[in-house]
Amino acid sequence: MKTRRLTMAQALLEFLAVQWVRRDGREMPFFAGLWGIFGHGNVAGIGQAVQQMKGRLPYYLSRNEQAQVHAAVAYTKHKNRLQTWACTSSIGPGATNMVTGAALATINRLPVLLLPGDIFAHRYPAPVLQQLECPQSLDVSVNDCFRPVSRFWDRINRPDQLAASLMEAMRVLTSPAETGAVTLCLPQDVQTEAFDYPDYLFEKRSWTIPRQRADASQLQEAARWIRASKKPLIVAGGGVHYSEAHQVLQALVEQTGIPVAETQAGKGSLLYDHPLNLGALGATGTHGANRVAREADLVLGVGTRYSDFTTASNTAFQNPEVRFINLNVAEVDAYKLRGLPLQGDARATLEELAQHLLDFQVSAHHRDQAQNYNLEWDAEVARIYQSGGQGEVIGVLNEFIRPQDVVICAAGSLPGDLHKLWRTRDHRAYHLEYGYSCMGYEVAAGMGVKQADPEREVYVMVGDGSFLMMHTEIVTMVAEGIKVNILVLDNQGYASIGGLSKGLGSDGFGTKYRKRTSDGLTGEPVEIDFAANCASLGAEVFSPKDSEELKAALQSARDVQDKPVCICLKVDRRHRVGGYESWWDVPVAEVSEDPEVRAARQRYEEAREARRP
Repeated sequence: MKTRRLTMAQALLEFLAVQWVRRDGREMPFFAGLWGIFGHGNVAGIGQAVQQMKGRLPYYLSRNEQAQVHAAVAYTKHKNRLQTWACTSSIGPGATNMVTGAALATINRLPVLLLPGDIFAHRYPAPVLQQLECPQSLDVSVNDCFRPVSRFWDRINRPDQLAASLMEAMRVLTSPAETGAVTLCLPQDVQTEAFDYPDYLFEKRSWTIPRQRADASQLQEAARWIRASKKPLIVAGGGVHYSEAHQVLQALVEQTGIPVAETQAGKGSLLYDHPLNLGALGATGTHGANRVAREADLVLGVGTRYSDFTTASNTAFQNPEVRFINLNVAEVDAYKLRGLPLQGDARATLEELAQHLLDFQVSAHHRDQAQNYNLEWDAEVARIYQSGGQGEVIGVLNEFIRPQDVVICAAGSLPGDLHKLWRTRDHRAYHLEYGYSCMGYEVAAGMGVKQADPEREVYVMVGDGSFLMMHTEIVTMVAEGIKVNILVLDNQGYASIGGLSKGLGSDGFGTKYRKRTSDGLTGEPVEIDFAANCASLGAEVFSPKDSEELKAALQSARDVQDKPVCICLKVDRRHRVGGYESWWDVPVAEVSEDPEVRAARQRYEEAREARRP
């Protein structure tokens, strides 16, 4: 058997460079490159190996380890999980900075490979700088924090362990059902140690992304359930996008007349103006989607996790006879809500299901009701677009950009407003991270999506609170010549949680940027010059004062090339878009001296009575 003598780090990168994936006759490299920040723990191993690769696995320098994982995750989300990145860090804080990104990837079922540096395997210099000394075991480092937030975790304590670990890593990364963060912890001494690796490890390998079919008998049972229903509803989740099932879903909807409601991850499954698209469902849903969900006697969930926002904390579906059919590649999701499981690929299974429903259509009343709700909601959106505040900013942007341009968001009050108000005119133009709703995701994610699809303009919408947590990848975009448009909405603090706090009777305490006084954070506002901040990082900056100036700024930003643009504007946090016949379970203090809290507790106890057992 022929071998190549390489360091463990060199062998690792050589392997990553020849991994490909294929689906439906298309083949592509799986790893777009490597994000990293070098420090002690990876500079001598991975760093030297990257230099030796001479660009065969492109290396990008980030400014924050968490942000590089966010960029990688946004990239793979936009690529429908068919391509991703590896991310490397030093040991200690460099590694633990990536833990949040790992949790985000795993919760959202998005593949990313994490390569944190680790302590010495031979232990001679222990405790090395940044080493956690654990009295229970000498084999524990801070990288053990990755265990619960990774789909696969391993520590490479000898160079000959690498091959077996890499095959398991790729199995998980390319699995539609099991994918998420994969973490390979790399002791810094082992990275530099050599081994005679077999040549076959560095031959091109193409991993097939399967289109699993559901069990035939369960598929027939699902068809019988649907034909017996009077008020069916389809809940479209992220699996519609990842399986590229948009056309098949639309054909089934038009064939049967079953209306569709969308989760955050599934928004854009149907375009906004399709007459049977009810729009957003659940706690951030539209009145039409929530009314139809309340009365539905059958729900076909396609690629959805049924999160608490989707189900309005298990209060959305009120019909006592409602039954669930759950089409999902993941067994854990297929069995939720005591549903009939169709474990399989969304596109392949919908194609087969449609053949069993050739003789089925919903009643004219059910179809007409959905179409009327679609028109009514479009009118409501048009009203909000002209009503001031954050809703008007969303309207200006939505009406300005091209259909194919991408809007990105993750946290705060913006995701709820975007879920309800954004008019999707392209299946891949709405990018929300809401499985983890991670503040700090947005700016880095914009960079990742732009790398994934350079022909689209990318618009990041981010509140001031989330922006302050992580925006330094603006510097990376300047260095790499990456154009992303970033709208920074300054509402003087954490407006979303402030509104939630008011609803719980606590009057927004601790959510505004205020100077400290004797009775808490109630002093003068802390003014932040976001425009100056963005300009100092190298971005092109605009500071519109009203909607007309915002339109002009967007037009000017369109002409900027090869650098990020920041549009900084103030919005009134008191001007909010309300909810539409939905609820979200946030417990209220059972005992309080404050009468407003006691009243909020009473409302909470009444609302939770609607939860499904």
